[in-house]
Amino acid sequence: MTQSAPDDPALARLSAALGAVDKETGTRGLPPVEQWDPAHCGEIDIRIAADGTWFHNGSAIRRPKLVKLFASILRREPDGSTVLVTPVEKVRIQVDDAAFAAVEMAVEGEGPQRRIAFRTNVDDLVPADAAHPLRFTDGPEGLKPYLHVRRDLWALVSRPLTYDLVALGEEHEVDGESWFGLWAGGHFHRIAPAGEAA
Repeated sequence: MTQSAPDDPALARLSAALGAVDKETGTRGLPPVEQWDPAHCGEIDIRIAADGTWFHNGSAIRRPKLVKLFASILRREPDGSTVLVTPVEKVRIQVDDAAFAAVEMAVEGEGPQRRIAFRTNVDDLVPADAAHPLRFTDGPEGLKPYLHVRRDLWALVSRPLTYDLVALGEEHEVDGESWFGLWAGGHFHRIAPAGEAA
């Protein structure tokens, strides 16, 4: 199976720029993309599928380290587009649904004391709380929960985990209205008005 590698000139430039940032800052944490304001250099043929798989030129990127590297420089722009950004350039990519996928979940406790932590497809560990809320949409594909990861980037929660979340649901009054939702991280995450919850 074809494996996408950073031999594409645009990918090579992005990788080189990130390597320079690591050497300059001496850190391997998340790059400070919100502080960078480089020129916009168009689009690159990278797509994040709804299940979190990254594609380049139509082929899945099979190198987890490369995917994690590029995931660390994702940024959502004010116009709603998603870009990869370095100190010297930014390029727009296609995102089918969410930038990440939440693939594992750990639950501890009950009610307002409950803690829920998620692991994403790029190994981010994210607690559900007021800073990382869960939001739920309901459409033709059914109920879809999303977890805020960072920088207005969200993770689509996998279908099996969706069932687990709904099983934790209960009714709670918020601003005088009864809601069906769940507690996590001291925050009540609303799923639907109680009368609409099935």
